[in-house]
Amino acid sequence: MEPLPDLSTLPDDDLKKLIDELTEEEQEISYRRRLLHGKIDILRAELVARLQRSEGRSVLEEVDVDRLAQILAGKAAPPVEEGA
Repeated sequence: MEPLPDLSTLPDDDLKKLIDELTEEEQEISYRRRLLHGKIDILRAELVARLQRSEGRSVLEEVDVDRLAQILAGKAAPPVEEGA
């Protein structure tokens, strides 16, 4: 991570630009983190399903994994939560 410039010598416009750049970078990182968490959740659900299948039942019978994968791939809108 790059150190911050000397803020006392930074003009207002440059300071605003730096804030905008770092805010955009944070949003990109946050989006990537959410995608990774979603993928991890899908993989964990698959592992649980495989373990439970060996016991005669599947936890994924109630989960639409294809829909989750489409949402994570950006090909479908996420479901709208009630009260949101």
